[in-house]
Amino acid sequence: MRQILIIVGLVLLAAGIWIVAGNGSYQDTETIVKIGSTALKATHDKAIPQWLGIAGIVVGAILVLGGLAGWLKRR
Repeated sequence: MRQILIIVGLVLLAAGIWIVAGNGSYQDTETIVKIGSTALKATHDKAIPQWLGIAGIVVGAILVLGGLAGWLKRR
């Protein structure tokens, strides 16, 4: 169980750092005009909000530290 906490924490830490560094984005597609069965769509790249990256770093660090503290306490 402790190993899973550490692994999930490390993944969240890495993802949070990736987002805060400005590399996280996703594509959003919206329909501009629709006439019958024909539609004109536009795709935009949007950045993932920085607060989400910071939250990932904080939660990831808590999980890693909690997993390591439990692992060290057990020894």
